[in-house]
Amino acid sequence: MSADPALPVDISDLSISLARRVAVITGGGSGIGRSIAEYFHRAGATVVILDLDEQSAQAAAEALGSRAYALACDVTNADSVAAAAARSTQLAGAVDILVNSAGVALLAPADSLSESFWRTTMDVNLTGTFLVCQHFGRGMLERGSGRIINLASQAATVALTDHAAYCASKFGVVGLTKVLASEWGPRGVTANTLSPTVVLTALGRDAWDNPKGDELKKQIPVERFAEPEEIAAVAGFLASRASGMINGADILVDGGYTIR
Repeated sequence: MSADPALPVDISDLSISLARRVAVITGGGSGIGRSIAEYFHRAGATVVILDLDEQSAQAAAEALGSRAYALACDVTNADSVAAAAARSTQLAGAVDILVNSAGVALLAPADSLSESFWRTTMDVNLTGTFLVCQHFGRGMLERGSGRIINLASQAATVALTDHAAYCASKFGVVGLTKVLASEWGPRGVTANTLSPTVVLTALGRDAWDNPKGDELKKQIPVERFAEPEEIAAVAGFLASRASGMINGADILVDGGYTIR
Protein backbone atom coordinates (compact mmCIF):
# COMPACT_ATOMS: atom_id res chain seq x y z
CA MET A 1 0.00 0.00 0.00
CA SER A 2 1.43 3.39 -0.96
CA ALA A 3 1.77 6.28 1.45
CA ASP A 4 -1.08 8.78 1.59
CA PRO A 5 0.13 11.68 -0.61
CA ALA A 6 -2.11 14.07 1.34
CA LEU A 7 -0.13 13.60 4.54
CA PRO A 8 2.41 16.37 5.16
CA VAL A 9 6.09 15.50 5.21
CA ASP A 10 7.37 15.65 8.79
CA ILE A 11 11.07 16.38 9.16
CA SER A 12 10.76 17.93 12.63
CA ASP A 13 12.65 15.05 14.23
CA LEU A 14 15.58 15.27 11.81
CA SER A 15 17.73 17.38 14.09
CA ILE A 16 21.23 18.50 13.16
CA SER A 17 23.37 21.36 14.34
CA LEU A 18 25.12 23.76 11.99
CA ALA A 19 25.74 26.33 14.68
CA ARG A 20 28.73 28.64 14.16
CA ARG A 21 29.09 27.47 10.56
CA VAL A 22 28.78 29.50 7.37
CA ALA A 23 26.93 28.08 4.38
CA VAL A 24 26.73 29.47 0.85
CA ILE A 25 23.84 28.33 -1.37
CA THR A 26 23.70 29.15 -5.08
CA GLY A 27 20.25 29.43 -6.58
CA GLY A 28 19.07 30.08 -3.04
CA GLY A 29 16.47 32.66 -3.95
CA SER A 30 13.82 30.08 -4.86
CA GLY A 31 12.97 26.40 -5.12
CA ILE A 32 15.21 23.73 -3.66
CA GLY A 33 17.98 26.22 -2.93
CA ARG A 34 15.70 28.36 -0.82
CA SER A 35 14.44 25.34 1.13
CA ILE A 36 18.04 24.34 1.84
CA ALA A 37 18.87 27.88 2.98
CA GLU A 38 15.88 27.83 5.33
CA TYR A 39 16.78 24.41 6.75
CA PHE A 40 20.42 25.35 7.30
CA HIS A 41 19.38 28.59 8.98
CA ARG A 42 17.04 26.76 11.36
CA ALA A 43 19.95 24.44 12.17
CA GLY A 44 21.99 27.44 13.30
CA ALA A 45 24.10 28.27 10.25
CA THR A 46 24.82 31.71 8.92
CA VAL A 47 23.71 31.57 5.30
CA VAL A 48 24.76 33.51 2.24
CA ILE A 49 22.23 33.22 -0.57
CA LEU A 50 23.60 33.64 -4.09
CA ASP A 51 21.27 34.05 -7.04
CA LEU A 52 21.27 35.57 -10.50
CA ASP A 53 18.03 37.27 -9.41
CA GLU A 54 19.26 39.59 -6.67
CA GLN A 55 15.73 40.55 -5.62
CA SER A 56 14.80 36.91 -5.00
CA ALA A 57 17.99 36.39 -3.00
CA GLN A 58 17.30 39.50 -0.95
CA ALA A 59 13.72 38.46 -0.26
CA ALA A 60 14.85 35.02 0.89
CA ALA A 61 17.50 36.50 3.18
CA GLU A 62 15.11 39.06 4.65
CA ALA A 63 12.57 36.32 5.40
CA LEU A 64 15.23 34.53 7.45
CA GLY A 65 16.25 37.65 9.39
CA SER A 66 19.54 37.62 11.23
CA ARG A 67 22.50 35.49 10.08
CA ALA A 68 21.38 35.73 6.44
CA TYR A 69 22.92 37.62 3.53
CA ALA A 70 22.10 37.94 -0.16
CA LEU A 71 24.39 38.49 -3.11
CA ALA A 72 23.86 38.62 -6.87
CA CYS A 73 25.99 36.05 -8.69
CA ASP A 74 26.17 34.79 -12.24
CA VAL A 75 27.63 31.31 -11.81
CA THR A 76 28.63 31.18 -15.48
CA ASN A 77 30.96 34.17 -15.06
CA ALA A 78 34.27 33.57 -13.28
CA ASP A 79 34.64 37.22 -12.27
CA SER A 80 31.15 37.26 -10.74
CA VAL A 81 31.87 34.04 -8.83
CA ALA A 82 35.22 35.33 -7.58
CA ALA A 83 33.60 38.55 -6.37
CA ALA A 84 30.85 36.59 -4.61
CA ALA A 85 33.42 34.38 -2.88
CA ALA A 86 35.35 37.40 -1.60
CA ARG A 87 32.23 39.25 -0.52
CA SER A 88 30.73 36.19 1.22
CA THR A 89 33.83 35.92 3.39
CA GLN A 90 33.69 39.63 4.19
CA LEU A 91 30.04 39.44 5.21
CA ALA A 92 29.84 36.13 7.03
CA GLY A 93 33.35 34.82 7.62
CA ALA A 94 35.10 31.75 6.29
CA VAL A 95 32.77 29.48 4.34
CA ASP A 96 32.36 25.98 5.77
CA ILE A 97 29.61 24.61 3.53
CA LEU A 98 28.89 25.12 -0.16
CA VAL A 99 25.69 24.02 -1.91
CA ASN A 100 25.43 24.36 -5.69
CA SER A 101 21.71 24.47 -6.42
CA ALA A 102 21.61 26.92 -9.33
CA GLY A 103 20.48 25.19 -12.50
CA VAL A 104 18.30 25.23 -15.60
CA ALA A 105 16.28 22.59 -17.45
CA LEU A 106 15.91 23.40 -21.14
CA LEU A 107 14.31 20.38 -22.78
CA ALA A 108 13.84 19.21 -26.36
CA PRO A 109 14.32 16.04 -28.41
CA ALA A 110 18.00 15.49 -29.21
CA ASP A 111 17.49 15.85 -32.96
CA SER A 112 15.96 19.31 -32.56
CA LEU A 113 17.78 20.57 -29.45
CA SER A 114 19.16 24.02 -30.21
CA GLU A 115 22.79 24.88 -29.72
CA SER A 116 21.63 27.73 -27.50
CA PHE A 117 19.77 25.34 -25.18
CA TRP A 118 22.79 23.01 -25.09
CA ARG A 119 25.31 25.74 -24.31
CA THR A 120 23.14 27.45 -21.70
CA THR A 121 22.50 24.15 -19.92
CA MET A 122 26.20 23.30 -19.85
CA ASP A 123 27.22 26.81 -18.85
CA VAL A 124 24.87 26.98 -15.87
CA ASN A 125 24.65 23.39 -14.65
CA LEU A 126 28.19 22.16 -15.24
CA THR A 127 30.56 25.07 -15.79
CA GLY A 128 28.78 27.08 -13.11
CA THR A 129 29.14 24.26 -10.62
CA PHE A 130 32.83 23.95 -11.44
CA LEU A 131 33.53 27.68 -11.11
CA VAL A 132 31.75 27.97 -7.77
CA CYS A 133 33.48 24.86 -6.40
CA GLN A 134 36.85 26.14 -7.56
CA HIS A 135 36.58 29.64 -6.11
CA PHE A 136 34.97 28.72 -2.81
CA GLY A 137 36.92 25.46 -2.56
CA ARG A 138 40.24 27.29 -2.53
CA GLY A 139 39.37 28.89 0.80
CA MET A 140 38.25 25.55 2.22
CA LEU A 141 41.49 23.93 1.11
CA GLU A 142 43.55 26.67 2.73
CA ARG A 143 41.78 26.01 6.04
CA GLY A 144 41.79 22.23 5.63
CA SER A 145 38.05 21.68 6.04
CA GLY A 146 34.79 22.02 4.16
CA ARG A 147 31.65 20.39 2.83
CA ILE A 148 30.57 20.67 -0.80
CA ILE A 149 27.13 19.49 -1.90
CA ASN A 150 26.30 19.67 -5.59
CA LEU A 151 22.75 19.22 -6.82
CA ALA A 152 22.65 16.63 -9.59
CA SER A 153 19.49 14.70 -10.48
CA GLN A 154 18.04 11.28 -11.14
CA ALA A 155 18.87 12.38 -14.69
CA ALA A 156 22.50 11.78 -13.77
CA THR A 157 21.78 8.06 -13.39
CA VAL A 158 19.21 7.22 -16.09
CA ALA A 159 18.38 8.54 -19.54
CA LEU A 160 15.27 10.70 -19.73
CA THR A 161 13.52 11.49 -23.00
CA ASP A 162 14.04 15.09 -24.20
CA HIS A 163 16.77 15.60 -21.59
CA ALA A 164 19.93 15.26 -23.73
CA ALA A 165 21.54 18.48 -22.50
CA TYR A 166 20.20 18.17 -18.97
CA CYS A 167 21.32 14.55 -18.55
CA ALA A 168 24.74 15.32 -20.00
CA SER A 169 25.19 18.26 -17.65
CA LYS A 170 24.11 16.34 -14.56
CA PHE A 171 26.19 13.27 -15.42
CA GLY A 172 29.02 15.78 -15.68
CA VAL A 173 28.27 17.23 -12.25
CA VAL A 174 28.51 13.75 -10.72
CA GLY A 175 31.83 13.10 -12.49
CA LEU A 176 33.23 16.49 -11.49
CA THR A 177 32.22 15.96 -7.89
CA LYS A 178 33.88 12.56 -7.71
CA VAL A 179 37.14 14.09 -8.95
CA LEU A 180 36.89 16.85 -6.32
CA ALA A 181 36.23 14.22 -3.66
CA SER A 182 39.33 12.31 -4.74
CA GLU A 183 41.61 15.35 -4.97
CA TRP A 184 40.31 17.31 -1.99
CA GLY A 185 39.32 14.57 0.46
CA PRO A 186 42.91 14.16 1.68
CA ARG A 187 42.96 17.90 2.30
CA GLY A 188 39.90 17.94 4.54
CA VAL A 189 37.19 18.87 2.03
CA THR A 190 34.46 16.38 1.13
CA ALA A 191 32.29 16.61 -1.98
CA ASN A 192 29.06 14.77 -2.72
CA THR A 193 26.10 15.02 -5.07
CA LEU A 194 22.44 14.94 -4.17
CA SER A 195 20.14 13.62 -6.90
CA PRO A 196 16.40 14.20 -6.52
CA THR A 197 13.45 13.03 -8.52
CA VAL A 198 10.81 15.64 -9.40
CA VAL A 199 10.58 18.05 -6.48
CA LEU A 200 7.36 19.88 -5.72
CA THR A 201 8.66 23.41 -5.76
CA ALA A 202 6.42 26.02 -7.36
CA LEU A 203 8.01 25.24 -10.74
CA GLY A 204 7.78 21.52 -10.12
CA ARG A 205 4.07 21.73 -9.38
CA ASP A 206 3.44 23.82 -12.48
CA ALA A 207 5.30 21.32 -14.67
CA TRP A 208 4.02 18.06 -13.21
CA ASP A 209 0.56 18.65 -11.71
CA ASN A 210 -1.07 17.07 -14.74
CA PRO A 211 -1.73 13.66 -16.33
CA LYS A 212 1.92 13.40 -17.39
CA GLY A 213 2.92 13.77 -13.75
CA ASP A 214 0.38 11.18 -12.67
CA GLU A 215 1.89 8.68 -15.10
CA LEU A 216 5.43 9.43 -13.91
CA LYS A 217 4.47 8.87 -10.27
CA LYS A 218 3.33 5.37 -11.19
CA GLN A 219 6.96 4.60 -12.12
CA ILE A 220 8.22 5.63 -8.66
CA PRO A 221 7.92 2.85 -6.07
CA VAL A 222 6.73 5.26 -3.34
CA GLU A 223 4.21 6.67 -5.85
CA ARG A 224 4.83 10.35 -5.19
CA PHE A 225 7.26 13.18 -5.88
CA ALA A 226 9.62 14.72 -3.34
CA GLU A 227 8.93 17.74 -1.17
CA PRO A 228 11.62 20.46 -1.07
CA GLU A 229 12.04 19.93 2.66
CA GLU A 230 13.07 16.32 2.08
CA ILE A 231 15.90 17.42 -0.19
CA ALA A 232 16.92 20.05 2.33
CA ALA A 233 17.03 17.47 5.13
CA VAL A 234 19.44 15.26 3.18
CA ALA A 235 21.58 18.29 2.34
CA GLY A 236 21.60 19.16 6.03
CA PHE A 237 22.97 15.76 6.94
CA LEU A 238 25.66 15.98 4.24
CA ALA A 239 26.61 19.42 5.59
CA SER A 240 26.85 18.19 9.17
CA ARG A 241 29.86 16.83 10.99
CA ALA A 242 28.16 13.43 11.12
CA SER A 243 28.79 12.90 7.40
CA GLY A 244 32.59 13.06 7.48
CA MET A 245 33.01 9.60 5.95
CA ILE A 246 30.66 10.27 3.04
CA ASN A 247 32.81 11.51 0.18
CA GLY A 248 32.30 11.18 -3.57
CA ALA A 249 28.84 9.69 -3.13
CA ASP A 250 25.76 10.39 -5.22
CA ILE A 251 22.78 10.33 -2.86
CA LEU A 252 19.61 9.52 -4.79
CA VAL A 253 16.41 10.94 -3.31
CA ASP A 254 14.09 9.51 -5.92
CA GLY A 255 11.67 7.19 -4.14
CA GLY A 256 13.31 4.26 -5.94
CA TYR A 257 12.72 5.52 -9.49
CA THR A 258 16.20 4.58 -10.71
CA ILE A 259 16.18 1.03 -9.31
CA ARG A 260 13.73 -0.20 -11.94
